[in-house]
Amino acid sequence: MKTGYFSSPQFLLHQNGADHPERPERLESLEKVLKITGTWEKLVHFGDFPEASEDDLALCHTRAHIERVKQLAQNGGGNLDGDTGVNEHSFRVAKLASGAAIDAVKRVVAGEIQNAFVANRPCGHHAESGRRAHSPWGFCLFNHAAIAARVAQRDLGIERVAILDFDVHHGNGTQEIFYDDPSVFFASLHQSPLFPGTGAAEERGAGAGVGTTLNFPLPASSNGVVYRAVWEKVGVAVREFRPDLITLSAGFDAHLGDPLAGMALQSEDFAWLSREAKNWAADLCGGKLVAVLEGGYKLSSLAESVAFTLETLLRDDKST
Repeated sequence: MKTGYFSSPQFLLHQNGADHPERPERLESLEKVLKITGTWEKLVHFGDFPEASEDDLALCHTRAHIERVKQLAQNGGGNLDGDTGVNEHSFRVAKLASGAAIDAVKRVVAGEIQNAFVANRPCGHHAESGRRAHSPWGFCLFNHAAIAARVAQRDLGIERVAILDFDVHHGNGTQEIFYDDPSVFFASLHQSPLFPGTGAAEERGAGAGVGTTLNFPLPASSNGVVYRAVWEKVGVAVREFRPDLITLSAGFDAHLGDPLAGMALQSEDFAWLSREAKNWAADLCGGKLVAVLEGGYKLSSLAESVAFTLETLLRDDKST
C-alpha cells in the first residue's frame, strides 16, 4: 500500500516563542525516529507542494481572520493570544501547512497514493472561522483539515467528508466551521474538562447539520480500553454517514505523560485508532484516508506513536 508522507523543512521556521511546547523539534523528532525504525524508506515522500491560496483559506476563514495573521507576520510577529505566537514566517508557513493537507487529499482522491500522513505545523484544529470575536487560537492559525475538506468538495467531486479528531483537546475550530453543514461529519474524543472548554456531548450540530457533530468528552486518565470502546461508537456513526473521504485530526497528546494533558494512551492505541479508520475508509470510500498532525508534545511519545500509526497505514491488507 502506498502511503504518502507530506512535510517540509519550511515548517520548522514557524516559532511560537521561547520554551513553547509547539516547537520545531516535534517534526525533527519524527524524522529521526522514522529513519531509525526503517519506516521512512517505506513512505512516498512529498515536500514540494504549493501554499494554499487566500481563496482556499477563505473557504473556512473570514478575510478578517486571514488578514490578522498576515499583518502580524508582516509586522515581524507577535502574539494572537497568550499561547499562540506568530513570527515573520508564520503566515507563509501556515499557508504551506494547509497546502500540504490539500495536496495530500488531491493525491489520495486521484488514486496516486492510497492514504497519507501530513506532518505539518503549526497545528490547525483550534482555528475557527473568525466569525466569533473571542475564539481560542490554541497554537493554531488556519484549520488545515477543514480547508482540505472544502477544497475536496469544491474541486474534486467529493460530496461528504468525515473529520475524526482524537487529539486530547476538543477541535473547536473544526466543529464551529461545520456546525450547521450536513455534508461534513465531525467527531471528537477529548479530555474534559480541558482547554478549550467546548465539546460537550450535547453539542450535536445546528440547523441542517444536527446529528453530524458527535462529541465524546472523557475524564482524565482514560486509557486505551475506554478509547477503543468509544471509537467503535464513532465507527457506527461514520458508517451511517457514508463519507467519500475520511480525514483524521491526528493529535497524539492523549499519550500517557504528555505535558499538556492527563490521559493514558500508549503508542499502540493510536495505531489501533488509525487501523479502524483505515478499515472504515476501505469499506466506505475506496480507502481514501488522510491524517493531519495536530498535537503531541512529549517528543519521544509523539515520534513513536506516529511511527506505529504509519506502519498501520502502510499495511497492504485490510487490518483485523
